[in-house]
Amino acid sequence: MEVRQLNIISFNVPYPANYGGVIDVFYKIKHLHKNGIKVHLHCFDYGRGKQAELEKYCETVHYYKRQTGVFSFLSLTPYIVKSRVAAELKTNLLKNDFPILFEGLHTSFLLNDKAFKKRFKIIRATNIEHDYYAYLAKAEQHFFKKIYFSIEAWKAKKYEPVIQLADLILVVSKTDELYFKEEYPNVKTVFIPCFHSGEEITIQQGKGNYVLYHGNLGVPENEAAALVICNKIFNTLDIPLIVTGLHPTKKLKSTINHYKNIQLVENPTESKMQELISNAQINLLYTHQPTGLKLKLLHSLFKGRFCLANPTMLSGTTLTNLCEIADTNETFKIKIKTLFQQEIDVETVKTQRKESLAEYSNQENCLKLIDVINTTTD
Repeated sequence: MEVRQLNIISFNVPYPANYGGVIDVFYKIKHLHKNGIKVHLHCFDYGRGKQAELEKYCETVHYYKRQTGVFSFLSLTPYIVKSRVAAELKTNLLKNDFPILFEGLHTSFLLNDKAFKKRFKIIRATNIEHDYYAYLAKAEQHFFKKIYFSIEAWKAKKYEPVIQLADLILVVSKTDELYFKEEYPNVKTVFIPCFHSGEEITIQQGKGNYVLYHGNLGVPENEAAALVICNKIFNTLDIPLIVTGLHPTKKLKSTINHYKNIQLVENPTESKMQELISNAQINLLYTHQPTGLKLKLLHSLFKGRFCLANPTMLSGTTLTNLCEIADTNETFKIKIKTLFQQEIDVETVKTQRKESLAEYSNQENCLKLIDVINTTTD
């Protein structure tokens, strides 16, 4: 059977495409549309509202209210799943017989519903969720949030075997591919990297006059990384640093205010973020968490000049050769000072990146996705 139409269940409204998970969903939809696949999008709304942009690329768009609050937490099912239960979603999915792509464990509550036993079901595993929440618990300073993340990690581990009811698992990193193949050998697992905004490699000539760190700053992992960068790396440097992203915390804002050489750009538009990445002399890529694929790494390699990363950021990727690497705060300082004075060799770097980033081509990965659905359903 050749797939021509596809249901996609998204954990959030995937536009604006301005943070990790929704970036993957939005550009996947965009490229499926480009390649002739009619997408029926089902998304959970908890603040973003209806987005006309999605209608350009989808045959139909359905919105469901996410059931946030204490009731959804008081369950053995992970909160990320329980809060995305909607009877209307089941009704709408049963109106057709097209394959169903569940975006993340978050949207998987219908996987074990008998009404869908004969349907072709795909789960997009963007993380090993119990590891992800365990890392969040470790990074979180607030006591009650730490408890919440720890409980969610435990629930996610207990719940994860529901994945065995899928016909296909799509993973975003080589590390995750090994994990899911070992844990669920009876389900076909395929590595398809995150879809992203980078259509071609464009590197600015000349030198930038600042270093950039970007990410969703409301996520404990990214806040923890930003605090290390401010307090342990740029505390003794006189080089300008820009920290940018969504929802910075009060603690991070207060920390940045202590340093004359550090500037916060809060909640940038997508175009502003692209501009900041392109014009930076160095894109600083730092994380404590080796889960999933960091989209900020891809954005920086497609649009940025020098990329300086710690080894954890590169975990599960094939992109180590494209970055300068530092594994201690002192090494970061030394490399920042050196790279800040250098002018990047644009043509050489573009050639090198083009070769290594071929595996992360949206178009090629879209064709791979369509092919793997077709061959698995046959």
